[in-house]
Amino acid sequence: MRWVVVGNAENRRVRLFTEAALAAGFPAPRVVEWLSVLTDGGHDFAEDETVRLDSPGENPAVDALLRGVNEPTRVEGSARWYADFLAAVSSLRGGHRLDDPADLAVLFDKRRCHARLTEAGVPVPPSPAGPLRGWSDVRARMREAGMARVFVKLAHGSSASGVLAIESTASGRWQATTSVEVSSDGALHNSLRVRRYREEREIAAIVDRLAPDGLHLERWIPKATTADRSADLRVVVVAGRATHVVVRTSKGPLTNLHLGGARGDLAAVRAAAGEHWAEAMEICERAAACFPATLCVGVDLLPGLGWRRSAVGEVNAFGDLLPGLTGLPGTPAEGMDTYTAQLTAAATIGASR
Repeated sequence: MRWVVVGNAENRRVRLFTEAALAAGFPAPRVVEWLSVLTDGGHDFAEDETVRLDSPGENPAVDALLRGVNEPTRVEGSARWYADFLAAVSSLRGGHRLDDPADLAVLFDKRRCHARLTEAGVPVPPSPAGPLRGWSDVRARMREAGMARVFVKLAHGSSASGVLAIESTASGRWQATTSVEVSSDGALHNSLRVRRYREEREIAAIVDRLAPDGLHLERWIPKATTADRSADLRVVVVAGRATHVVVRTSKGPLTNLHLGGARGDLAAVRAAAGEHWAEAMEICERAAACFPATLCVGVDLLPGLGWRRSAVGEVNAFGDLLPGLTGLPGTPAEGMDTYTAQLTAAATIGASR
């Protein structure tokens, strides 16, 4: 197979995939940089090339072109990023693609992804219907649905950018937990420090500033715990099989590892889930099946209290960056990292074509 990776050449994602390809006996993948795609108006691939897209993130020049914002930490600009990213994807021509453009359009819109999962019968957190033009709409939807605790997310956000975990009380008190930092001029920035806002006017100002990029609202489901920390799972699904799992734990509502979350003990979680473990993995596979033309996705699974029931929070197109993690025993990826698992699966599929 002749592999091509569309990514940022300096990024560890590209390096790790290249190392996996070489270790598996493939020639070094050809790397096409997102910056070149954006400035050259696309790229053409040979028909015998297998094309894998990787994240365009972590490159300031690429980010500036996609979002129209020159400060990499800025939260705003995700709607433009979405439109420009899909345009860049559509400018890629030829080759055998492992990431379907139509799937990507849904995966990078939390509202459309939530709707597709719901239509397929995949359990997801309830999401009140109705417009979300700002804080007044968010507050109204919460009241109408009887939801005192919700997550407000950017429709096209990633890595917890712009996410607020909002709590309200009957007495009218509010609290929002988020990584959003507000600068003196009101601009929003991503921070590695999770903070809490307790004044409604502060929360309203953030939500109103986010709203033009599009919002998604869903119920905050109490999560299962392990070692006295709340936990969720990132489950990588390759060619329809749940192959890799990492437990993400936190003392607060945001479990993202870059925001202070920590990896939990998978063996302990499997023991706690017991007979419900197989059902949890099956839910992830059903979620991935909603995107049948995409080889690999990362499913964020939200286990409920007691590990008895689970819901899918998000499905990620680029959710496979889990260095050092090997596949689950008994799966086709046993003993493999996430990249080797994809290389092997793609080779198997290619041989059957």
